[in-house]
Amino acid sequence: MTNVNVVVIGLFVFVLAVFLGLELISKVPSLLHTPLMSGTNFIHGIVLVGALTIAATVNDTLGGVIAVAAVFLGTLNVVGGWVVTDRMLGMFRVKAAPAPAPKVDAGPAAVPAPPPGEH
Repeated sequence: MTNVNVVVIGLFVFVLAVFLGLELISKVPSLLHTPLMSGTNFIHGIVLVGALTIAATVNDTLGGVIAVAAVFLGTLNVVGGWVVTDRMLGMFRVKAAPAPAPKVDAGPAAVPAPPPGEH
């Protein structure tokens, strides 16, 4: 396969993915966007594994820079998905009852004693 064929096929797959993504996301109710995105970001751990695999086979400086950027961005995506999912699930956790406030006694012990020498 020539380089032109690879670029054309890559461009076709990219355009198809954009079109399919827009069609799928437009059909999802807005109430479900956050769970959908947090779940897909979390699943992008597969992208991170792929980036690490490619980074292991890099032979030049530019490839190394791109591999490090891919690993970094993949890690951000996975961690961001976990944080959003945790925050979203936190809305459904039962909150513990607050501890009762300590009772304040306004009796004689609450009045400070006069300094020594002043009677």
